[in-house]
Amino acid sequence: MKSKTTGYLLAFLSVVSVSNVYIFSKAALNEINLFQFGVIWFGFSLLWILIYAKYRDCYKIIRTLPREKYYRLIQMGIFEVFGTFFFYKAINTISDPSTTSFLGNISPVILISLSFIFLKETFNKIDFIGMALAIFGAVIISTKGQFNFNVFINGAQYIVFSSVIFGVNGIMMKKHIKTLPPIVLTINRSFFLFIFSLGAFILTGQNLTISNIAFWNTFLGSILGPFLAIVSGFFALKYIPVSKKAIISSSKGAFVVLGSYLYFGIVPDNITLVGGIIAISGVLLISYGSFLKHQKENIKIAEEKGSY
Repeated sequence: MKSKTTGYLLAFLSVVSVSNVYIFSKAALNEINLFQFGVIWFGFSLLWILIYAKYRDCYKIIRTLPREKYYRLIQMGIFEVFGTFFFYKAINTISDPSTTSFLGNISPVILISLSFIFLKETFNKIDFIGMALAIFGAVIISTKGQFNFNVFINGAQYIVFSSVIFGVNGIMMKKHIKTLPPIVLTINRSFFLFIFSLGAFILTGQNLTISNIAFWNTFLGSILGPFLAIVSGFFALKYIPVSKKAIISSSKGAFVVLGSYLYFGIVPDNITLVGGIIAISGVLLISYGSFLKHQKENIKIAEEKGSY
């Protein structure tokens, strides 16, 4: 019971940390450009994760990786660069962070669809209903309830781009997760994002003359998002199933709404709230569907063991 409580608390910490990514990155991007932001944000996030890897004695894992795994890490790193670029481009473009968060609920839909196509994974009726609700909620938000794509809000396209790219990358991770530990993938992600940001920063002739507020928003965000959210999320999975963590993670939008109000004084309009609630309901159903599938698999395994 105590270990489960620890898992739920860690999952909750991960959700709150992820929610703050939307808030602190939006606050920083209101003052600085994407490349200035990327150098500071991903520079610090790489530093935090390298310190953590040293503390956990993870470097020997990296040294023992076969050469072909490095090629795969390069592929994943490139996908991460483009997916993350469009994600923060969306945050920079859309005025309300909660809108960006609600629209991001299409990500699991795209990942499940790609898993069905490329990994031959199945989904049940609950998954299908959840996917339909998540898409329907996103369409309501994107078109402001008019269901006319001529009024598609600017920035929503970047969420679609990032979700598709992250979905493809997610498929690659699923295929190689047994031979590429999460800590390796996290270091790889931060490394590629920092190198890309630094290269773009130099090529565009940027400088790091920014306000103290912009620096602290970026600095704090780099701790909460790329580091604390990921680490606490990994540790949560030691105590609770992925499906239960996913259900907790679906509450992210509510925390982003609260953060947007407290930090920016922004309250989503009624259409955005309705669309967001529908999209979150869809993600909850998808998570519940995943939970049921895992339960059936565990029962089947238990029955097979009992038959010998």
